[in-house]
Amino acid sequence: DGYRLKRINEAEGDVARFSALLAEYSKAPEVTRRRIYIETLQDVMPTIRSKIIVDEQTRSILPLLNLDAQNGVQP
Repeated sequence: DGYRLKRINEAEGDVARFSALLAEYSKAPEVTRRRIYIETLQDVMPTIRSKIIVDEQTRSILPLLNLDAQNGVQP
C-alpha cells in the first residue's frame, strides 16, 4: 500500500508541474521553450566529458574550440 501511495503522489506532483508549465507556456511560448532548453543544458552539460560548440555560421570543421583543453581536461 505504501508503494501505491508513493506512485500516486509522484504522479500528482508530475501533473501539477506539467499544469504549471502549460500555464506559463500559454502566456509566453518562446520564453518557456528557451527556459526549458537552458534548464536541460544545465542538467546535461556537466555530465558530458567532451564538449564541442559549433557556430551555425561556420562553414568548415577547422575552427573548432576545444573547451576542455582550456580547463586541463583530456578528451
